[in-house]
Amino acid sequence: MTFKELGLNDQLLDGLDAMGFESATPIQEKAIPVILKQKDLIACAQTGTGKTAAFLLPILHNLTNTTSASIDALILVPTRELAVQIDQNLEGFSYFANVSSLAIYGGRSGESFNQEKKALTMGANIVVATPGRLIAHLNLGYVKISQLKYLILDEADRMLDMGFVNDLLKIIGYLPKQRQTLLFSATMPPKIRTFSKRILTEPEQITFAVSKPAEGIDQKVYLVQDENKAKLLQELLSVRKGKGEKILIFSSTKAAVSKIAKSLRSTGLTVGEIHSDFDQKDREETLRMFRSGRIEVLVATDILSRGIDVKDINLVVNYDVPSDGEDYIHRIGRTARADTDGVAITLVNRKDQRKFQGIERLMERKIPKSPLPATIQEKEDKLAASMPRRGGNPRHGGNNRGGGGHKRNSKKPFNKNKNKNRDRNFERR
Repeated sequence: MTFKELGLNDQLLDGLDAMGFESATPIQEKAIPVILKQKDLIACAQTGTGKTAAFLLPILHNLTNTTSASIDALILVPTRELAVQIDQNLEGFSYFANVSSLAIYGGRSGESFNQEKKALTMGANIVVATPGRLIAHLNLGYVKISQLKYLILDEADRMLDMGFVNDLLKIIGYLPKQRQTLLFSATMPPKIRTFSKRILTEPEQITFAVSKPAEGIDQKVYLVQDENKAKLLQELLSVRKGKGEKILIFSSTKAAVSKIAKSLRSTGLTVGEIHSDFDQKDREETLRMFRSGRIEVLVATDILSRGIDVKDINLVVNYDVPSDGEDYIHRIGRTARADTDGVAITLVNRKDQRKFQGIERLMERKIPKSPLPATIQEKEDKLAASMPRRGGNPRHGGNNRGGGGHKRNSKKPFNKNKNKNRDRNFERR
């Protein structure tokens, strides 16, 4: 379906044409008519399906000729990166429309706060904000929000995961009760449904392919211990060096991000890094360099698993298994966007194997285990040989502690549950 068939006004159609947008995605086809009818909406769709345009376009359509002197629409998001991305999309979509917008987020200078205050006092038509930063302005009493018509929560599941529920409720307390509320999320756990009942009124619901990666992603898994991950990653990327590809690597900790980046730079790759310790200006510059191809590899924490708009990422690497299945879906969803193809590699150590099996169950799919390069397999074999083995009987591969193997009393029943608990505790160590 074309955007013209969806009934959008000519100003928006001109902006879409200039940006190269032609046909609507399924989530846009379903959501735009509902929003244009002024109904509340819960929309759930996987990353990369076009959720941003699905709520921006009908809001812009409604505001093109009906803007006021106060804030008309508020879009709440979990991260600075997503706020910047949505604001950039707003600039493109509204290029030919008379609608103003403002992005509000922390991590910048005091001067930026004063600029935000000025815009909020005068009344921008659409405000995109992170909850904490907006509350800082609301507490000072000058935000013109009493006439608000639209509230949009984007990546709502992520905001609740990050502990923003009280901040969201506080912000909503400032808003008029007569408004249209839209909740967009990549997943729909029970806590989202419970939260939605508190803030939406008889909402329409749209759901697409929850917790399933895009079909175009070629997923691979390497079973490798932490001691050999850096060398394996170097080997995997060595064949891609200089090919003009974009490679995104995720790690769960800030310290690991810096170590990974340093290791890859030693091989001649151009590498950037992003995590929460970097200020917003440095993050944006690193992303610009990555988008333009001046950086081949970007290493980041989960701060970039959602809300970045970088096209043509060829490879995503999970240096470690993410904390849950939804984070895995979002990480690998950075590649194979908009019906393109991509590769996602996950490095799984022994203690994370059960965690990854849980992710496979969520996706209802087993990911094939790829063979290690010969040099890495040799290191794995040596490492395995040097590790102490469980149990007490040397004849069964056990550790001979105190000069003799431990014999089980044949008169006592064998307690399977006890041994299962023992093995489970071993995996946790």
